[in-house]
Amino acid sequence: MREATPGPAAVAVRPRQRRVGQVVSAKMQKTIVVKVIRRVQHPVYKRVIRRAKKFYAHDEQNQCREGDWVRIEETRPLSKLKRWRLVEILERGKG
Repeated sequence: MREATPGPAAVAVRPRQRRVGQVVSAKMQKTIVVKVIRRVQHPVYKRVIRRAKKFYAHDEQNQCREGDWVRIEETRPLSKLKRWRLVEILERGKG
């Protein structure tokens, strides 16, 4: 007898991650670079330090400018580096 494999309904789907960050580059067409800062505790010294990472996100209408605070959501791979898409603009940058 062969064991039954779980169907598509049995596969666990985790919710898509969302991040909030600041746009550091909007020079590409339909692509923005978002810098996300998170605070983590140092493993030895226990001091809270800031860690930054840049994410490439898809901006369909080219509506973002540098300095904007945005919310991005993970999605399927859209290009070599883009795995996120723009959800909303939270605050416009000063400029």
